[in-house]
Amino acid sequence: MSESTTATTELTSQYTAQVAGDLERNIKEQDSINGEIAALQEQLTALRHDHSVLVNMQQALGVAPAPDGSTDVQDSATVPAPREKESAEPSAGKRTRAKKADAEPGRKQARKAAAKRPAGMAATAKAAQPTLVELIRGHLTELDGPRSAAEVATALGQAHPERGIKTTVVRTTLEGLVAKNQAQRSKQGASVFYTAADKPESASAPETGAQPDEAE
Repeated sequence: MSESTTATTELTSQYTAQVAGDLERNIKEQDSINGEIAALQEQLTALRHDHSVLVNMQQALGVAPAPDGSTDVQDSATVPAPREKESAEPSAGKRTRAKKADAEPGRKQARKAAAKRPAGMAATAKAAQPTLVELIRGHLTELDGPRSAAEVATALGQAHPERGIKTTVVRTTLEGLVAKNQAQRSKQGASVFYTAADKPESASAPETGAQPDEAE
């Protein structure tokens, strides 16, 4: 009876340790995927800014896109009026409605053009801002030693508080730069540090205030 109890206890301990390890790996994978999603969202925002700028340039060059309300106008024009009303209404009323229908597309286009002007100006101003990749790459170039992702995120967050820069996004972007040979990655104990690709990795420990990357 005692041997069976001991075997059951050991098996329970093994399963408990395995479940704890699997749970820890699951949490780390979730954090990694969340960082990748945030980085992709940043790239999508930049692409949308570029799209707005290109549309404005296209309009400035005189290449106007097809109006968005053309389908609505055509659909409304193809719907016939009830025959009974057509026979009862005078021809003068038909001419008045026809003039209103002809003028409606012009008014829609004018309203859309007026609404696009401020949006285009705002998109141009946003497009002039550097992307997160450019900010991180420029920051690494200005450093005199390796820095962790948390230190890079803190420095950029203080310099650009309006962008809401997060450590997970910065870490993912830094790993992307390392993969493209645009940054260098070094490990000191349990901490990971980054430097610009054109600068040699510092063999000495970083500043006293450096925080380990895994502790974030």
